[in-house]
Order: sequence, then C-alpha cells, then structure tokens
Amino acid sequence: MSKYCQVTGRHAGVGNSISHSHRKTRRRFNVNLQRKTYWVPSLDRRVTLTVSARGIKTIDRRGIDSVIAELIRIGEIKP
Repeated sequence: MSKYCQVTGRHAGVGNSISHSHRKTRRRFNVNLQRKTYWVPSLDRRVTLTVSARGIKTIDRRGIDSVIAELIRIGEIKP
C-alpha cells in the first residue's frame, strides 16, 4: 500500500518520542490510511483509492465525481 493519501497528499511525519527522563528518540507519525473502493458513475467503473480518514471526509463532502476529476487532472489516476 502506498504511504500517502491520494486525495489530500498527507504522508507520515517524523518527530521525537520523549521519555519520562526526557531522552529523545526518533519516531514516525503515520497517517491513518485506508484502502477504499468507490463506484464512480461518470467513469462507469470502480476505483480503488488509498485515502486517509480526512480524505474520506473530503470525498463525502465534495462528492466522488469531483474528487476523481481532480485526481485525473493532476495525473494521480488514469481515466
């Protein structure tokens, strides 16, 4: 699975884990990625996307057709 959200572009960040004694070790802040399949009426087919939880909310708000049109425009997915 890809390591970034195809809708929002979010990817893992890096930072420090800080213990009680305040020692710092490097760690990753991973994104909550899900693999979701959507039916796209304009393309008349299913499209599988790797999206974050915020990306799912974006699709719910804007609609799958407008999100897919944007992804095709930027070259993220093929028509």
